[in-house]
Amino acid sequence: MADRNVKGNDNNIKAPGSGANAYTINLEIFSKRLKMLYTNWSENKSDLWGGSEVFAVATPPLSEDLRYLKSSAFNIWLIGHEFPDTIMVFMKKHVHFLCSQKKVSLLEVVKKSAKDAVGVEVIMHAKAKNDFGTTLMDNIFRAVRTESRMDGFDVPVFGHIAREAPEGRLLELWAEKLKSANFQLTDVTNGFSDLFAVKDPTEITNLKKAAYLTSSVMKTFVVPKLEKIIDEEKKVTHSSLMDDTEKVILEPARIKVKLKAENVDICYPPIFESGGEFDLRPSASSNDENLFYDSTSVIICAIGSQYNSYCSNVARTVLIDANPVQSKAYEVLLKAHDAAIAALKPGRKVGDVYLAALSVVEKEAPEMVPNLTKSAGTGIGLEFRESALNLNSKNDRMLKTGMVFNVSLGFHNLQIATKNPKTQKFSMLLADTVIVSDRVPEVLTFTCSKALKDVAYSFNEEGEEELPKVKAVSNGAETFSSKATLRSVNHEVSKEELRRQHQAALARRKNEETARRLAGGGTEGTSHGPMKPSGELIAYKNINDIPPPREFMIQIDQKNEAILLPVYGRMVPFHIATVKSVSSQQDTSRTCYIRIMFNVPGAPFSQHDANLQKFQDSIYVKEVSFHSKDPRHISEVVQLIKTLRRQVASRESEKAERATLVTQEKLQLAGAKFKPIRLSDLWIRPVFGGRGRKLSGTLEAHANGLRYATSRSDERVDIMFGNIKHAFFQPAEKEMITLLHFHLHNHIMVGNKKTKDVQFYVEVMDVVQTIGGGKRSAYDPDEIEEEQRERDRKNKISLDFQNFVNRVNDLWSQPQFKSLDLEFDQPLRELGFHGVPHKSSAFIVPTSTCLVELIETPFVVITLNEIEIVNLERVGLGQKNFDMTIVFKDFKRDVMRIDSIPTSSLDGIKEWLDTTDLKYYESRLNLNWRQILKTITDDPEQFIEDGGWEFLNLEASDSDSDNSQESDQGYEPSDVQSDTGSEDEDEDSESLVESEDDEEDDSNEEDEEDEGKTWEELEREASNADREKGNESDSEEERKRRKMKAFGKSRAPERRPGASLPKKARFR
Repeated sequence: MADRNVKGNDNNIKAPGSGANAYTINLEIFSKRLKMLYTNWSENKSDLWGGSEVFAVATPPLSEDLRYLKSSAFNIWLIGHEFPDTIMVFMKKHVHFLCSQKKVSLLEVVKKSAKDAVGVEVIMHAKAKNDFGTTLMDNIFRAVRTESRMDGFDVPVFGHIAREAPEGRLLELWAEKLKSANFQLTDVTNGFSDLFAVKDPTEITNLKKAAYLTSSVMKTFVVPKLEKIIDEEKKVTHSSLMDDTEKVILEPARIKVKLKAENVDICYPPIFESGGEFDLRPSASSNDENLFYDSTSVIICAIGSQYNSYCSNVARTVLIDANPVQSKAYEVLLKAHDAAIAALKPGRKVGDVYLAALSVVEKEAPEMVPNLTKSAGTGIGLEFRESALNLNSKNDRMLKTGMVFNVSLGFHNLQIATKNPKTQKFSMLLADTVIVSDRVPEVLTFTCSKALKDVAYSFNEEGEEELPKVKAVSNGAETFSSKATLRSVNHEVSKEELRRQHQAALARRKNEETARRLAGGGTEGTSHGPMKPSGELIAYKNINDIPPPREFMIQIDQKNEAILLPVYGRMVPFHIATVKSVSSQQDTSRTCYIRIMFNVPGAPFSQHDANLQKFQDSIYVKEVSFHSKDPRHISEVVQLIKTLRRQVASRESEKAERATLVTQEKLQLAGAKFKPIRLSDLWIRPVFGGRGRKLSGTLEAHANGLRYATSRSDERVDIMFGNIKHAFFQPAEKEMITLLHFHLHNHIMVGNKKTKDVQFYVEVMDVVQTIGGGKRSAYDPDEIEEEQRERDRKNKISLDFQNFVNRVNDLWSQPQFKSLDLEFDQPLRELGFHGVPHKSSAFIVPTSTCLVELIETPFVVITLNEIEIVNLERVGLGQKNFDMTIVFKDFKRDVMRIDSIPTSSLDGIKEWLDTTDLKYYESRLNLNWRQILKTITDDPEQFIEDGGWEFLNLEASDSDSDNSQESDQGYEPSDVQSDTGSEDEDEDSESLVESEDDEEDDSNEEDEEDEGKTWEELEREASNADREKGNESDSEEERKRRKMKAFGKSRAPERRPGASLPKKARFR
């Protein structure tokens, strides 16, 4: 084992005259552990220490081989370093060290600490360079006999580590003299095993760092490496993978792990196995065969790393196009592995851990019991295998808090019937590093997922040349294209016509839904037509209902809630409720792929799915993937699937939604066993009150919530996970801030303000205004350097935020938070548009679940599932902008107005509303929505009889305009703007970039606008007047028609008393 430096405190002492790299001994830890040694020796002398009156630890010379010796482990445990070629003899009143003069000078500092801790005298025996220490050994044996006689023993009982063979001239001579000394020899190995079993806080810290490195290498290097090899059909040997992985472990900076390379080592050469040849022992080696990733193949990856000589281990099994037998085997192994981890509780026997795993296999797959490994792992620490803590059924030792285990379980030599001999036999292995704690076991390598959905990969093996593939694999006979067909749909019918048809269908469903809700028919707010019985998933009742394929591409059928995937030349429909998840990824070569996972029997959280229970014997598609070179279209497809899936899931779980607000619970702070996830130097909005200087703070993720605090004791905010409705992460692209935003179910207090929106942000660049406004040269070195600094700062902030988001997402994916359905959502900038939701112009952006504006205050967070309809107003008057009115399902809630949206965004907004199944209408004027909603709530039956929302249908109202005046009295159009806002609007909130003089500026601008007309307006009026006159040959009707058209283009909306026009967006 290589020497390791142990970090200490002020009690660390360097040897006199030593250099900067000299060993340091933490005397506080030395004293504490020496006392533990003598206490354990005294209490368990007869049971574990063989009744020894004295024992010796002989450490051999250093070796290039990876090995784990009790003597080396004891050196590191007691002194903090390995002292090779050294003999230590421990007696009741004396401790003897036999070593070289240099080591003696390093060990001199422990004399006083040993005397103070346990009252023993440390005696040093310095061996000359060419001396083998014969005389010094005789002196030690003489002292042993003397002390033994004083204690009343004629023949001393001398303990030693019997299993370690002597190496080197010094230890060989020591072994010879020990045998000829006429002592009663006894083995003290069990005593050391018990001493090392329970780890103290310093050891736990080292183990956590080692486990973090191990899981990081597996997650950020090994898994992506395997995916790339399979994706690009590379031929890579197991041994080369082993070498590459070992280099990454020894250089943590390559995967952005901030651990010093000199403190890091491997536990064993990384293991990669595939192609039917498997060895589940840590002593296995990666052979020179190529990685085999054909259909039904299995790949085992196992890596272990050390930090300050403390070991950790993780092993994962990767399945390629698994068949039912392999899938079942993995699911059973996963359950058994989790059962073994759950059984690691203080007070239970060590053997119960293996029995817990065995009982799962006996229940779920009794035919696989003979193939189960005979052990569920071992203890781990300074030794990779602490043999006294072997997790087998015969071990009667008791589990204690602070013990650490490598829980390793597997199946070996399972068989399936395949044509390829390399896939007929397969093995599986799972391993994690786990700490026994007071409540639940702490899995240190949990960040490296072992869920079936994350380790199972699928691809097509057979088919025509143009079929899409998940991962291109050459079987020697055929070669298939790995490029998926993900292209925009080339509609035979125009987009506008398709949209109109879809909106007509939405109108019918929306009116039916509103009628049911107003009639008291439950809370089926997001229902699309009649509610399907639970367990009935029918996308198409007849094969003729499937839309004919226009091209070989992925299609999303919003009407029938289905996705159609091209498989073997045919469009295969899947109901959206069968989709478990969808994701996209882009590699360095700008190749993107979309991955769709489906619900299958036996998967976690699928036990209550009626469809899976009903058709358990059917064959299921677990996963499909498609490649593409078009990242924008990949994003569009993923958004459509996610949106449709969320809508259907929301409809089906409507009754299970929270009917009341979530009660604020108490924050459970993370203790020493769980280090909080931290993000520093953040600002908060809304800001804390007070006159003092504003301070930045730190955001921490704890056991059940988030805490933000500054250095002031009264500036603290707790956000419970159960109170979070939506979470957003918005990196700075064209803005000056990168932010995290939380929209809550219940109001909380931030300072003295009540709010449902809490935001944490960092400014990515300083706002600088050049005095004089002079332009600087594009080749100015200072300017270039400043821009580079800004880019570096922006990238660093984005990376820090992304790491925090990823770690919190991992935390939210744990079983106890599954019911909250929390995940950071990211706004889709390409779908955004400018508008005025409150006082100032802002950039409003959709996400998969919301419509948000998170830069200007008050914030806008509108949940799409809460929207009844959207009305686009002042459309068709030839103006440069229009307004959007959002009507909520709760008619007692004021509508949300977004004014002054550029007309250029109209088509994009219509397309977005249509794809998210939101019914929209268009009107030429602003409507008086307060009066409209009051009329609806006062007489809902009349509203339903009159056709529901169809009064907003512009085409229908135009055709019936002669007869509509009397019936539309309740829906009288008005240009009066209602006092609307988001549900969480704070009247005292200020815009991030607005000054206190904004209101005065706005009034001045309006006054200037009213004083006279601009040249552009005068010119437009003259042009309109010319068109009104027309040619003399025009008919009277034609002139009237042109006059009305010109009038419609030029006039502004009427201003009523007390009303105001939307303020013009200003550039800031």
